[in-house]
Amino acid sequence: MDNSICQDYEDEIQSLEEEIKLLSEKYEDRQQESTFFSEEEILMSKKSFQRESRGGSRGCESPSDLKAQLESLETDLSFLMKFTGIQFTSHSKKTLEKTRNRAVQKHRLSGNCHSLSFQLEFQLLEMQNKEHVSAVVTDLSIIMESGESSDVSKFVSSTEEHGNLLTFFRSLSSYAEWHGHRRCTFQHFKNKYPDVVTLPEGLLGDYIILRNPKFSGFELMIVWKIHIDEEGRTTPVLDLLSKVPEQVLEQNVATAENAPARFRSMLRLFGIEAAIENLITAVALEK
Repeated sequence: MDNSICQDYEDEIQSLEEEIKLLSEKYEDRQQESTFFSEEEILMSKKSFQRESRGGSRGCESPSDLKAQLESLETDLSFLMKFTGIQFTSHSKKTLEKTRNRAVQKHRLSGNCHSLSFQLEFQLLEMQNKEHVSAVVTDLSIIMESGESSDVSKFVSSTEEHGNLLTFFRSLSSYAEWHGHRRCTFQHFKNKYPDVVTLPEGLLGDYIILRNPKFSGFELMIVWKIHIDEEGRTTPVLDLLSKVPEQVLEQNVATAENAPARFRSMLRLFGIEAAIENLITAVALEK
C-alpha cells in the first residue's frame, strides 16, 4: 500500500481519537455538574414528573371509556338520520394526489332519504397552511331518483355547478320529506275511500282522481306538485282540476267553476289533509 495513503489513514484515526477523548471529557463534566442539584430542585423535578405521568395515564383511555364514546357517537348518528332522513348505504374513497400541503381524494356516496335514493361522486381538494385547512368540492356529479325530473334536474345542475354539498343535503331532506308525506297521504285516502280515490300513476305520481261510482263522467283531479328551485327551496303546490258532464255543467255552472277556488281556500284554512278529506267526502256523497 502507498505510504501516503497509510499516513492519511493514520492522521484520520488520530483525529477521531482526539475527538472521542474530547467528548468523553465533556460527558464527565456534565455528569459531575448533574450531581450538584439542590434538594428543592430535585423535589420540584419529581413533582413535575408525577404530574406528567398522571396526565399521560389519563390520555390512555380504558376500553370501557372508548365503548361509552362509541355508543354516544352511534346515538348521535341515529338521531341525525332520523332527523334528516338521510342514510348512507355505501362510501368509497380513493387518494389521487397527496403532498405535504395538498391532498386530492375522490369520493363515491350512495344512500337514500325518506325512500328517495341518490348517488354522489366528487373530488375533495384539501389545502393546508400554517393557519388553517381549507377544503373545496370539485367535479360533483349527482344522480337522484324522482318522478318530477324538471325541477329536480334544474336543482341538481345548479348544485353540481356550485359544488355545494351542504345545500344539496339540506334541500334533499326537505324535498324527500314532502315526497314521502304526499305518498303516505295518497295511500291513506286510497285505503279509506277505495271506491272514490284512484291513483293512475301509483303512489309515486303527483295527482289523484276522485270519482263517484254513481255519477258517471264526473271526476276531480287533485294535483300535488313539489316544487324545488335552483337554490333548493322546497314548496308544495296543490290545485284542483275538474271534469264535469255537459248536462251537469249546465245545471251547476257556478259550482263547477268555483270548485278550484274553494279548494284553495280550504287548503289555507284547514291544511292539506283536511282539505282533501272534505273534498272526497263531498264527492262520495254527491247524488
